[in-house]
Amino acid sequence: MKSIAKLSKRANQLAILLVLLIASGPWSGSAATEAAGGAVLRPADFKKYIDQFNAEDEELYPQLIPNSRAWEFLSTNVPLFECPDRELERTYYFRWWTFRKHIKQTPDGFIITEFLPPVPWAGKHNSINCPAGHHFREGRWLRDPRYLNDYSVFWFQKGGDPRRYSFWAADSLWARAAVSGDFSQARQLLPDLIKNYQAWEKSRQDANGLFWQEDGQDGMEVAIGGTGYRATINSYMYGDATAIARLAGLLGQAEVRQEYQAKAATLKSLLNTRLWDAQAQFYKVAPRTTNAAAPLRLADVREEHGFTPWYFDGLSESHMAVAWRQLMDPKGFLAPFGPTTAEQRHPKFQVAYAGHECQWNGPSWPYATAMTLTALANLLNGEPQSFATKADFMKVLDIYSRSHRLKRPDGKTVCWIDENLNPFTGDWIARTLLRQRKQKPDERGKDYNHSTFCDLVISGLVGLRPQAGSTVVVNPLVPENTWDWFCLDKVSYHGLDLTIVWDKTGKKGCAIFRR
Repeated sequence: MKSIAKLSKRANQLAILLVLLIASGPWSGSAATEAAGGAVLRPADFKKYIDQFNAEDEELYPQLIPNSRAWEFLSTNVPLFECPDRELERTYYFRWWTFRKHIKQTPDGFIITEFLPPVPWAGKHNSINCPAGHHFREGRWLRDPRYLNDYSVFWFQKGGDPRRYSFWAADSLWARAAVSGDFSQARQLLPDLIKNYQAWEKSRQDANGLFWQEDGQDGMEVAIGGTGYRATINSYMYGDATAIARLAGLLGQAEVRQEYQAKAATLKSLLNTRLWDAQAQFYKVAPRTTNAAAPLRLADVREEHGFTPWYFDGLSESHMAVAWRQLMDPKGFLAPFGPTTAEQRHPKFQVAYAGHECQWNGPSWPYATAMTLTALANLLNGEPQSFATKADFMKVLDIYSRSHRLKRPDGKTVCWIDENLNPFTGDWIARTLLRQRKQKPDERGKDYNHSTFCDLVISGLVGLRPQAGSTVVVNPLVPENTWDWFCLDKVSYHGLDLTIVWDKTGKKGCAIFRR
C-alpha cells in the first residue's frame, strides 16, 4: 500500500495524485477528478464529537481557546479523519480537543502547557519541557504556524528552561519543519540548539562519552532501573546531534555538520555496545561510573523506555529489532490498558496505590506509549524484520485509544486523558490517589498534555511520513484485511493540502463523493 509522489505546486492536482496512488484503482478516474474540486470530508460531520466533549466537560482552567470556541478553532486547524473504528475516530478528535486547551498566550508569545492548573515544579508561565517533544510532534499538524513558532523561540530566547528535564529539542524542530516544509526558523535557532547541546555535554556527559540522567528528570520517577546511563537521554542526544548536523548542512556549515555527525556516530556506537544487553536482548540502564574504561553493570530489568532508540531513525542496528518481541508478550509489556512501563515478569514490577502518585515501575503512561508507538512506526517503515508487525501496531494503538476513558460515579463513561493508568483496570492512578488525599489543585491531571495520539494516526496508522525534500511518502500501517477504507483530509503539508484515501471496494468513496 506504500505510495511515493513528488510534490506539485498546485494543491488540487496533488490531492488527485495521492488518491490515485493510494486507492490503486477504485477511486481513480471520475471519482478522483471530482475530489479535486475541494476537501473530501465535510467538517460539519465531525462537529458532533466536539459538541459531546463540551457537553460532558467541566471546564476548570480555560486558556486561549475555551470550549465555546473549540469547534471554530479545530474545524479550520486540524486534519479531518474518518475510519470504520468509531472509537479510534472519537479518540482522535478528543485529543485535538484537549490539545487546543493547552495553547496559552503569554507576554512571551504562545506556549503549549503540560498541566492546565499551575504546578510548583513548572517553569515560566507554567511551562515544562519534559513533554515538549510530544507537543511539537502533535502540534506540527496544526494549520496555523504561530503557536509552535512562538513555542520554539520561547525555549531558547524567552525564558524557557530546555534542560530542566530531558528534551529532544533539535530533533523536535526538525520534525516540525519536515511537515511545514519551512526550515527557516530551525536554521535561525541553530546557534541556540548548539549552545543547548554543549550545555548538556557539560552537565550530563561523563568521560566514557555516555550521557546520564536522573529517572525523575527523565520524567520517569520511581523507575526500577533508576538513575544512570539511560537509553532515553542518549537517544535524545543522538537525535539532536543528527538534527543539528542536518541544519548545518542546509546552511552550508560543513565543519559544524561534520562535527555533529561524528557526535551522533559516537553515541550510536556507545549506545549499541554499552547499553545493549545481548543476553536479555534489550536496551537497559547502567549506573554511573568514574572509570571510563570499566564494563558497565546493566540493570536486571527491561523497561519500556528501552524502545526509545527506534524513535530516532538509524540509531539501532538491525539485529536489535528482537527487542520488540517483548511488546506483545504478557510477561513483558502487553496489558489490557498497557503497555506497562516495566516488564511484568520482574519481581519489582508493581501497580501501587501508595507512595508517590507517579511511578514508572509498572503503570501505563501515555507519554511512554506515544514514544513506543512512534518508535514502532519507524521500525515498520525500516528494514524488513520478523519481530513486530502492522497488526501489533494496530493492537497497541487500539488499546491506547480505548484507555482514553473514565467511568463517572453515575455510571456514564466519558473520554478522558490523565497521568498514569492501572494497566489491568484502566483506572487513572494519580487521579485516584490525589482525590483520596484531597490534594490540590482539583483535577490536576485532567486533559493532561504529556503524549501524542493524533500524530500516531497521521504519521503512523495512515502513514504520511514527513520528508525534508519534495517527496510525499505514504505507508499505512493498517494491516491487510482489517479496514476497507479510511480517509485523512485537509492535511497541511509543505504549504499544500493533501487528501489521503484508501477504499478497497470503492463503495465508501462513492458514498462520500455524492454528499
